[in-house]
This record gives sequence, structure tokens and C-alpha cells, in this order.
Amino acid sequence: QVQLVESGGGLVQAGDSLRLSCAASGRTFSMYAMGWFRQAPGKEREFGAAISRSGGITYYADSVKGRFTISRDNAKNTMYLQMNSLKPEDTAVYYCAAKYTVYSDHWYYTPLGYDYWGQGTQVTVSS
Repeated sequence: QVQLVESGGGLVQAGDSLRLSCAASGRTFSMYAMGWFRQAPGKEREFGAAISRSGGITYYADSVKGRFTISRDNAKNTMYLQMNSLKPEDTAVYYCAAKYTVYSDHWYYTPLGYDYWGQGTQVTVSS
């Protein structure tokens, strides 16, 4: 089992950058594929980015590709989301998620594919 805690959200202006962190408990972080999702008011939770267990494979939603970078440090049990060139439409609660997998090169883009979720961190981008 793993517990996830997001941090790094805040209020920024359009064009600014933020880096979100997701700290995981437990000693088997490297056995989990990880992902970032976001949910805006009145909308469904949507996929943002995913990363394989080793970090060697990443995948992005079209809406964030080229602006966001997902990464992880297995030695620190932490995943990151570097968000650049933020837009007002990026405003949402951002969640990290973990999926236990024996496959080192797998990643997952559907919320139902994940086993554990953090509590979320708010990101607000003003125009």
C-alpha cells in the first residue's frame, strides 16, 4: 500500500511556472507507475501525464504536451510535474495517482487504472 501527498500548488499568473510534487510513503515506490490528473469545477477528472516505474517512459495529454514535464526520483519516493507557460484553462485541482505493476515499461492514462490517489493540490492561473 502507498500513501500519496501532493504539494506545490498555488495562485499564479498566465505564463508563469509551477512545480508540483507527489511524495509517496512506503519502500516500494519503484514498483508503481505514476500519473497526474486534474479536475476543474464542474468537469470530470482528466488525464495529464503518466510515467513508467523507472521513469524512462512518459506520456502526455495533448492539452499539456510541450508545456508540462513529468519526472520521478525513486530514491526520494517522489514524483514531479513541472508546469510551464501556464494558462487559465490549467486551473484545477491536481491529483497524483499510483498503479502497482510488474511491468517496468507500462503507463496508464485512465483514472480507473490507478490504485491509489492523493488528496489533491489546487492550481489557479489568473489571466
